[in-house]
Amino acid sequence: MPAKQVLPGRRPSAAKADKAVKDVRPRAPRAGKVLGRGRPAARPRRPAGGGPLTRLRRTQRQLTQAWDRPLTAYYLIFGSSLLITVLGLVMVYSASMITALQLGLGGAYFFKKQFLAALIGTGLLLIASRMPVKLHRALCYPVLAGTLFLMVLVQVPGVGVSIKGNQNWISLGGPFMLQPSEFGKLALILWGADLLARKGDKDLLSQWKHLLVPLVPVTFLLLGLIMLGGDMGTAMILGAILFGLLWLAGAPTRMFVGVLGLAGVLIALLIKTSPHRMDRLACLGATEPGKNDLCWQAVHGIYALASGGWFGSGLGASVEKWGQLPEAHTDFIFAITGEELGLAGTLSVLALFAALGYAGIRVAGRTEEPFVRFAAGGVTTWITAQAVINIGAVLGLLPIAGVPLPLFSYGGSALLPTMFAVGLLIAFAREEPAARAALAMRRPKNGRPRTGQRWKSMRRRVKKRPSRER
Repeated sequence: MPAKQVLPGRRPSAAKADKAVKDVRPRAPRAGKVLGRGRPAARPRRPAGGGPLTRLRRTQRQLTQAWDRPLTAYYLIFGSSLLITVLGLVMVYSASMITALQLGLGGAYFFKKQFLAALIGTGLLLIASRMPVKLHRALCYPVLAGTLFLMVLVQVPGVGVSIKGNQNWISLGGPFMLQPSEFGKLALILWGADLLARKGDKDLLSQWKHLLVPLVPVTFLLLGLIMLGGDMGTAMILGAILFGLLWLAGAPTRMFVGVLGLAGVLIALLIKTSPHRMDRLACLGATEPGKNDLCWQAVHGIYALASGGWFGSGLGASVEKWGQLPEAHTDFIFAITGEELGLAGTLSVLALFAALGYAGIRVAGRTEEPFVRFAAGGVTTWITAQAVINIGAVLGLLPIAGVPLPLFSYGGSALLPTMFAVGLLIAFAREEPAARAALAMRRPKNGRPRTGQRWKSMRRRVKKRPSRER
């Protein structure tokens, strides 16, 4: 085999070296290497929080985790009811000042009475929130019997007091009055929940007789006593509570529609036979007071809301409360709130009621105790339906029913049972297994309170040694 020819003056190793030099490519300096003048090369940086979609998903995941915590319903019920009550006290003072002065009373007269009722109601709320479920069930019959006795006593001449055509009050001496029909809502919920729970334990709710009797007859007895006093607004709330209990008990659609149709016929007859109720029905959507100022209250409620704008005229700066708007501190306090705090204030109130309603539905939906489910659903139906009827009347979407805004309007007789009912919801929220375990972790152990320190990761923590230890 002939040997390879080599050009003169060149060696094979030199040719290979030439080829290697040609194949060399300039390479980018590595991150962290020092370049020409001692400047380190910049590392490629990623966006700090990712893209907008990534941050949105992370925020949504964090909110979902926070929303699903065991104590979410507990905090929602307690916080929303507290804020509604405090804001209601502020608005009662602002809305009632002019009315009190016109009656020759001190400017803070109605506020002091409402504040006293709120203090008593807070005590009832705390007591109800600490009572076990068995004790709540044991109270249902005494509460119902006492309420029926007081409602019958209202109709006794010389005992019952008539205010603006409705005889639903009992004088307690001095300026204090009691409206027993407000306690009828709480009595119906406690008694009805216990009744349905006991029948459910015996598998009797599938029979329509056991589902309707004696729940519907007792409810009609309460409604009859209330209607003797002429208070149709409270009767509508009791009807809503009845429908809520039947719905939670799993009433068939035909039965539910039948009871609803019967109630609709009765309401139509009661409205048709009362000229005063017909006048209120005629004021739906009114923009002018009309003949003989029949729609004066409804129209001026709209005026108050319209003049508030986005953020209102300022706390205490309402014009409508100077005698233009009747019942400014009771049935139409929401209109004064819109005038003084604007759309922002009214939406805040609506958001608080929505949070309270959601928390009540959550408690009723997650419990395994039938009595808790019926009672929590009944209380949620009561507060939500009453808020819808009151706010709908102020907005001109529903007839004026004369019911106060729960926890917000002036009226101690309405505030006390409502705060006790909120205490029921808090007690039921605490009784959830996961909530009970979360609260148990916060209690003192061995006489020493827990520090409450939580770690953000599951890494092992090593105790730091003094700096001189080696």
